[in-house]
Amino acid sequence: MSKTNAQAYWKENLRYLLILLLIWFAVSYGAGILFADALNGVRVGGFKLGFWFANQGSEVIFVILIFVYVALMNKLDKEYDVEE
Repeated sequence: MSKTNAQAYWKENLRYLLILLLIWFAVSYGAGILFADALNGVRVGGFKLGFWFANQGSEVIFVILIFVYVALMNKLDKEYDVEE
C-alpha cells in the first residue's frame, strides 16, 4: 500500500470512528441524562424509557455500533485491497 493510500485509509477509518463515537455519546449522554425526563413518559417492558436508556440502552447501542464498525471496516478493507 502506498503512503497516500495508507493516509486515505487511516483518514476514513478515523472519520468512521468519530461518527460512531458521536452517535454513542448522543445516545448515552443525551437519551440517558439530558432527555431522560422527557423519555420517562414512555414505558418499555414496564420501565421508563429514560431509565432504560441510562441503564441498558447505551450498552445495547454500543454493541450495535461495534457490528456497524466491523461492517464498515470490512467494506473499507475491500475498497483499499487490504482485506485478510
